[in-house]
Order: sequence, then structure tokens, then C-alpha cells
Amino acid sequence: MLSVTAIPAFSDNYIWLIENDRKQAVIVDPGDAAPVLEFLEHQRLQLAAILVTHHHHDHTDGIAALVAQHPNTPVYGPANSPFLGITHPLEDGDRFKLLNHQCQVIATPGHTQDHICYLLGHRLFCGDTLFSAGCGRLFEAPDAMYDSLLKLKALHDDTAIYCAHEYTLSNLRFAQAVEPNNLAIRNHLEKISQWRQNNRCSLPSSMALEREINPFLRCDIAAVHTAVSDSVSKFDEQSVFRALRHWKDVF
Repeated sequence: MLSVTAIPAFSDNYIWLIENDRKQAVIVDPGDAAPVLEFLEHQRLQLAAILVTHHHHDHTDGIAALVAQHPNTPVYGPANSPFLGITHPLEDGDRFKLLNHQCQVIATPGHTQDHICYLLGHRLFCGDTLFSAGCGRLFEAPDAMYDSLLKLKALHDDTAIYCAHEYTLSNLRFAQAVEPNNLAIRNHLEKISQWRQNNRCSLPSSMALEREINPFLRCDIAAVHTAVSDSVSKFDEQSVFRALRHWKDVF
């Protein structure tokens, strides 16, 4: 059996730690080594691997220190990444064993050109591509992001969504502005508002829930079209997505 723990870092990052019953751990996107090393030592865990979703420093800056403390740790990441610390480069569709479980690589360019996600069983580690009720900013491959989100939207309902930032509450406020009559958004906003008041992590989400509350996965819905009708000349899903992302950037 695997368990997943969120290790908070910086102001709103989550470094995900995946652990098996043999006290082996895999770390996802360690932008800061200190809290990871502390957790590994406190829990007496052996570092088995590091997963990188993309090259941004808040996802990679802790890797050198972790590998220095745990030599020969494999570092998995995108083959086209400018980050030089990857020892096991990966392409879209690659599969490999991780903690004796099958892990699948899904290329999701958009936030960056090199972004990939990891599907480990029913758990999706999606970095800065998909957030609960939101998606990542479009820095390097903006025209590719919507297709990347459609790949993730097609995953099974019970897929657990582990994204890299605690953005859920602000994303839900935007989602409610887009669809003020969406009861699922309203109910989830109430729940997550309470959770965050108690400093409770809002994740993981699920793909079934995201299809109901995430406007960036709902570009085919009439109410979402209406919300951006003043800023698009035609209602194809890609145009609706671009209008939503622009709106969110200034929300």
C-alpha cells in the first residue's frame, strides 16, 4: 500500500512524499530540501527516487542537496527539460516501476514546454498543469495547454489530483464568478473555506469533482460560454479557454 503526505514549502507549494510499507519514499518536485530531509529523518524513511514535473526553481532547487545526502538517488523528469539534474529522462507514454507500482508519464506542455505529469495507479501528480478548480499560468506553450488539460480530463473519475500549490480557495472564487449558479462550486467553496481556516490542505481533489467545479475543464458548457461572451468572437472550446485564462490572470 502507498500513502501520500504533503510537505509544505515556501508560501504555498506542496512537495508530495509517496511512501510504501517498506519505509521507502519518493519525492515529487522538491523545491526546498530542508523540510524533506527533516521529514525523512524523523520518519526514518529511505529516499528511493525523485520525480520532477518541470524545471521551475520552486520545483527543483532542493534536488542537489537531497542527492548529496542520498547519493545515487534516481531523478526522473522530462527528457526535454533545461534542468540538468535529471538522471532518468522521460517521454510521453513512458511507463516505469516506482515503489513496485506502475507509473505512467503524460506530457502536458502549457505552463512550460517540458511539463509532464505522473500517473501512479489512481494518483495523478500534475505539478503546475492542473490545479483544483484551476490550471497553471501559460508561460512557454500557451497553445498546448488546453489539449494537455483534455488529456487529464479523460482520466478515470476516481483519479486523485495532487497538484503542487495551495491555490484551491482563490481558484474556487474565480470559478464562482464564472458560474455563479453552479451548486457544486458553491458547496465546495464553503467546505474549502472552512478547511483553510483550520490550515487544512485542500488536496487531493478528484477528477470527477474537477469536471464539476473547474472552469478550465468546462469550456464545452453553455454557462461558461456565456461568462466569456463579451471577449470571444466564436465559441470553440480553445477560444473559451484562452478567454478564461486571460480573465483569471487579472482576477
